[in-house]
Parts: sequence; structure tokens; C-alpha cells
Amino acid sequence: MFGLVTASLGQESGMMDDGMVSPGLMNPQMNPIRGKQLFASKGCVVCHSINGVGGEDAPALDASAMPLPMNPFEFAARMWRGAEAMVAMQRDELGAPIELDGSELADIIAFVHDADVQAEFSEEDIPERIEDLMHESDDE
Repeated sequence: MFGLVTASLGQESGMMDDGMVSPGLMNPQMNPIRGKQLFASKGCVVCHSINGVGGEDAPALDASAMPLPMNPFEFAARMWRGAEAMVAMQRDELGAPIELDGSELADIIAFVHDADVQAEFSEEDIPERIEDLMHESDDE
């Protein structure tokens, strides 16, 4: 879904017809199914929730509340503005900051904007080690 949204933005978003943002820059591939797995395994779910599954220390990231269409770079810019607080919470909750490469971030952004894939997200998607961290923070 999100790939279709970004493709339909066209010139209004600064994208050229061939998928290039500008000469030398490409719009990344975005896989919401992989993003769902990364959201849980990287630990985003410790602080953020999707459809009530996950933490409450940071804003919920339900697709139904996301402005559409959204430029993925705007989403990253919003993360950047909150980076200091996010990193502090990650150190506190996870023991270290979450590390993401550009492809992983693109996939998580796709997941955050895909209501169909989010509808399949459940507690079963959360790895045991992440679930343990979530329960540790509940106990404090």
C-alpha cells in the first residue's frame, strides 16, 4: 500500500517519474511485512504500540492515525526531532539505542502506514527477549 502512496505523489512531493527523488537519490523499497517483524524484533514495540499491542511510553503508531499520504522523509524528520528523548528511553528500556539502517527504517515506516499489515500484528509477533524487556519495565 505505502509504495503505491509514494508512487502516486509524483511531482508534488519532489519525486521524478522514474522513482528518483532527484539526480543521485532513489526512493527506497519499503516492505511493511518486514517492517512488522523489525518493529517487534528491534524493540520499537517496547515503547510504541500498534492497535493496542505494545508499550505506552511513546505515541501509538496506528496506521489509522497517520496522515496520508506521508512523505517517508517527513516521518524520519519527526523521529529526528524526538531523537534525544527516544535514545534516552531506549537506553533505559532496552539497555542501548536501537540501530537501524536505511532499509530497515524504510520498512518500519511502511509498516506504520499499512493498516492491513498492522491488522495482523499481535503479541505473538514479539520475540521472547523483547517481551521480557516489556515485562521488566512494567515491574518498575
